[in-house]
Amino acid sequence: MISTQAVIFRLILSAILGGLIGVEREFRKRAAGLRTHILVCVGSCLIMLTSIYVFDIYKGIAQVDPSRIAAGVITGIGFLGAGAILRSGDSVHGLTTAATLWMMAAIGLAVGCGFYSAAIFTTVLAMVVLLVIWKLEHKYIQPK
Repeated sequence: MISTQAVIFRLILSAILGGLIGVEREFRKRAAGLRTHILVCVGSCLIMLTSIYVFDIYKGIAQVDPSRIAAGVITGIGFLGAGAILRSGDSVHGLTTAATLWMMAAIGLAVGCGFYSAAIFTTVLAMVVLLVIWKLEHKYIQPK
């Protein structure tokens, strides 16, 4: 069983990691900003913690696969991401926000199962993509 302190730590860490990406989205004035990213990440973390908890309490009693709930999160988050995507004529807006929401679910799941190094490193990579690569893209690729 995971201790209460570990559960609280994981939920707080997921809120921090979700908040980092959410601040960037908020700064760019995207529809899904700080609160949405935190909630998706913390919610995913809680779902993973619940999955692990259910696995622990039914171990030896019934066949339980904790990865099945995680798979449902990744599928379900696609619906939230789809709501962030808008099409206007030939242009499409919101794909990056939808991708960050999907990533928040994955990061939350990673924190929930205790895979901290991957969650933290993925958050850092996401920040590099959102901040550094965004600047390069707008400087060298997209016309002004």
